[in-house]
Amino acid sequence: MTATEWAIDLADVDKVYRGRVHALRGINMRVARGEIFGLLGPNGAGKSTLVKILMTVVKPTRCRGSMLGQPVGHKPTLARVGYLPEHHRFPDYLTGRQVVEFYGGLCGVPRTDRRRRAAELVDLVGMHEWADARVKSYSKGMRQRVGIAQALVNDPDLVLLDEPTDGVDPVGRREIRQVLTHVKAQGKAVLLNSHLLSELEMVCDRVSILVQGSVASQGTIDELTRGKRRYEIELAPGDEPAAAVFRAALPDVFGADPDAAGVGTLPGGHTARLEGPALWVDLIDPRDVQWLIDAVRARGGVIRAVRQVRPSLEDLFMEAVTDPRTGKTLDVGAAKDAPGRRRRARP
Repeated sequence: MTATEWAIDLADVDKVYRGRVHALRGINMRVARGEIFGLLGPNGAGKSTLVKILMTVVKPTRCRGSMLGQPVGHKPTLARVGYLPEHHRFPDYLTGRQVVEFYGGLCGVPRTDRRRRAAELVDLVGMHEWADARVKSYSKGMRQRVGIAQALVNDPDLVLLDEPTDGVDPVGRREIRQVLTHVKAQGKAVLLNSHLLSELEMVCDRVSILVQGSVASQGTIDELTRGKRRYEIELAPGDEPAAAVFRAALPDVFGADPDAAGVGTLPGGHTARLEGPALWVDLIDPRDVQWLIDAVRARGGVIRAVRQVRPSLEDLFMEAVTDPRTGKTLDVGAAKDAPGRRRRARP
């Protein structure tokens, strides 16, 4: 991609707060136009700090990169950005429609255009029936919907959403996903920060996992799970236990000892594991699984399901925040610089 095709192009983003709290450590991240990009990480990982740097709310200690083709910090560019912070507050005495029009005015949208946009957006986020009710009567989910509408009122090229589905019921979350898909179809970029990993997995094209202020992993779900997929062969209940059927069908894999561990090695060095009624094999190509199916059927096993399984986004997240040596969760918050390495910090 060329530089103009990246909505966000960041390199070496650092932020050290007073007290030597190192919130961000050399963040490199790119968000393409026309994609939904998920930013996830535990509390204290630096997600909100990164978004605030993009919005010029927080000044970085170091930052190279661009947003919508301009250097990060270029104030006029913010007119082309829509933003929904995590803990937003709207005046209780305004109606939902007035909130959207008010923020349109702050963004410089002409009066006629912002009235038209407000009417369109309250429909888009499913707030038509409540558009003229005061915000003080809204539930948290309704406030979130209005928040998304105000983030879109200036017809932005880039939308930054911090926890947009927080407090929203399942029906509302589905409708918000549809709104984000609509925004993406218009060629706009969406940076989405959420703790609901299943939501991110359903809607995001790519994700970045932040841990202790650094990017632990980044890419599409397929890229991040490459080499971690497996096939699962599940047997229907029968007279003989599933483990016995698999052992008899694959004696060269599991050996003759029925009490041995249910882990074996397939030709080519791939691992096979018995898990209840299923056999898990770390094979990716479906052609490599056919002989296993044939062997189990020849032994009289009745196969109920053959599934290709890959780690979920939650699995990838837990892997990123777990120390592989100890199996314990890392101290995932922002870290402090070690004594003697104190860096000069800007407020």
